Amino acid sequence: MHGGEEEPDTFVPKSWPERLCDMLGEIGVGARPNEIGSGDVESDDYYSRYFVPTPRMVTNRGSLEVDGCNIDAVHVIQKG
Repeated sequence: MHGGEEEPDTFVPKSWPERLCDMLGEIGVGARPNEIGSGDVESDDYYSRYFVPTPRMVTNRGSLEVDGCNIDAVHVIQKG
């Protein structure tokens, strides 16, 4: 702490999957981030090009596994 402030001086950077796991934890849903490129959902195409026009440029931001619900994994991407 610095000068009576309530926030610490250090900032711990987190990836998007880590942030999403924290958010899910706040509402009682267990989730674990995967290393970027290691999740099963990251190996296929990000978008289907058969049904709707979609952007060609996408960036893989990682994936996370969700516990205790019908969703097994979430793939985090950025389009642009």
